[in-house]
Amino acid sequence: MERLQKILAQAGVASRRKCEELILSGVVEVNGEKVTTLGAKADPAADVITVSGKPIRSEKKLYLMMNKVKGVITSAKDPQGRKTVTDFLPGIKERVYPVGRLDYDTEGLLLLTNDGEFANLLTHPSHHVPKTYLATVKGVPHGSALEQLQKGIQLEDGLTSPAEVEYHDVDTEKNEATITITIYEGRNRQVRRMFEAINHKVIRLKRIKFGDLGLQQLPRGKYRHLTPQEVQELLASARKTHKVHKK
Repeated sequence: MERLQKILAQAGVASRRKCEELILSGVVEVNGEKVTTLGAKADPAADVITVSGKPIRSEKKLYLMMNKVKGVITSAKDPQGRKTVTDFLPGIKERVYPVGRLDYDTEGLLLLTNDGEFANLLTHPSHHVPKTYLATVKGVPHGSALEQLQKGIQLEDGLTSPAEVEYHDVDTEKNEATITITIYEGRNRQVRRMFEAINHKVIRLKRIKFGDLGLQQLPRGKYRHLTPQEVQELLASARKTHKVHKK
């Protein structure tokens, strides 16, 4: 017997947290009985489990990396009809969903999967998986301003964790600077808000690493399957940072 949200996540329904929301919303049934309790357990081998009337089924686990382009929504579908990341997955028949998010105006490395446990491990706040960005900002921040980001900066939703920052490039003619920044959280529009807090607006933002996984030579708008070794390294990174931050 396993927790229902774990069964749903492993079947590729959604991430663990999203599956919990589905249970609470009353669309999940076990053997014809509606279940709305998060502690409920079931036997995936013996019980009939449905979501919105559709039986769940085990899918082949997929782990993808995309080089997301600017102007694309990080979701499976968009009510407003805008392009989504799944529009860039030709040949993928399984339903996959993003691991975390990238803003509409942000480009770069995005992971997608149908493995809810994998997604949950990489995005859960307690695991602190590092994510590295190239942020091109208006003006050239003084070293003292970057030190504020390194120590943690106060935003409207609280103090950020310390970030790793360093100059990548400075364009004096355009009065712009490109900064490499690594964060260990996943707040909404966090990098943009951090630079706004030190009075430097982000002009362009690109994620270049997730954990130790880099974009390498993946073309913009394209995807590839992760290797088994890359999947294991990402999981190991999440477990390692979890242990470090628990101490």
